[in-house]
Amino acid sequence: MENRVKDFLAFRRMITPLIIQIIFWIGIGICVIAGIASIIIGVVKRYGGGPLVLYGILLLVFGPIAVRIYCEMLILFFRMNETLTEIKNNTARDSE
Repeated sequence: MENRVKDFLAFRRMITPLIIQIIFWIGIGICVIAGIASIIIGVVKRYGGGPLVLYGILLLVFGPIAVRIYCEMLILFFRMNETLTEIKNNTARDSE
């Protein structure tokens, strides 16, 4: 337990991947709400609402995919850091 606290305080243990997962779900929620709102506004408009409906549908389909790709790119940096840390620890242990 003490090592975990030391690692956390020394920035060896990252909490950002958990935060990125929360950001992912918030981003998905925003895309879904904005897409549905856009579709509803487009349907309610008498004339010229077609582009809003199309935008809403595209946002519902591609918005979550874009959010996922963005979050995966952020997570990738942390995974690389963890892997490099493991390599460093294994190399230090082997050289002793």
